[in-house]
Amino acid sequence: MRLADGPVPVPHPSPVWRPPARRENALRVLRRAVELGVDLVDTADAYALGGNEELVAEALHPYPERLLIATKCGVARPSRDEWVPLGRPEYLRQQAELSLRRLRVDTLGLLQLHRVDPTVPLADQVGALKQLQDEGKVEHIGLSEVSVRQIEEASAIAPVAAVQNQYNVADRRHDAVVDHCARHGIAFLPFFPMALGEHARTAGLLGRIAERVGATPAQAALAWLLHRSPTVLPIPGTSSEEHLVENMGALHVRFEEAQLRELDTLA
Repeated sequence: MRLADGPVPVPHPSPVWRPPARRENALRVLRRAVELGVDLVDTADAYALGGNEELVAEALHPYPERLLIATKCGVARPSRDEWVPLGRPEYLRQQAELSLRRLRVDTLGLLQLHRVDPTVPLADQVGALKQLQDEGKVEHIGLSEVSVRQIEEASAIAPVAAVQNQYNVADRRHDAVVDHCARHGIAFLPFFPMALGEHARTAGLLGRIAERVGATPAQAALAWLLHRSPTVLPIPGTSSEEHLVENMGALHVRFEEAQLRELDTLA
């Protein structure tokens, strides 16, 4: 999502309306990520109206065998600032076909329902993804911004491999979803894992604990997520190679139990 046009204002995410003006930089960031060991790249058909998927393919196709490309469908972009849930089965299937073309693959490794459309039965939306799976066009099915009840309802129709909800050390409204995913072996992909950059600042408790463990605040925020659950897979976005390298350093951060208890007070 970060590899698109413009800055990211708070609280609303970037319009993500056009491909990045600094295209060569974006391509370098994607390639460097894979060089550093990243094995999951998350995109969506709504990012830059498909241009983000094309960017991923330009940078990384043919994809290394170990690399999973995750994409999403189910949000329409009728204008620059609109994100409209659209879960009609025929629309979801059409968008999946377009993602296959843009990503240059025969099967989408992980296709996630970007948002649940409240005007369409969830069973119909998941059923459309299940049809694509049965046709061999989708390997794994995921959901985004859902409750435990919705995960259970969807799981009765098709295996749910991943859930992508907003979640970070200070925003834990989906604690129950994280725990449900851990119990059932479902990957949990927290988006905005650093609260739109808020957790990269040095002030506050997070910054003090980061200093104690020899990490940056951003690394501490990501490391906390990795400690939170064995099925959590953070998806921090960046347009900077420097920040990419910094983010990867979170893998080496270790907390003491007392520090984890301190971080729990941020919620």
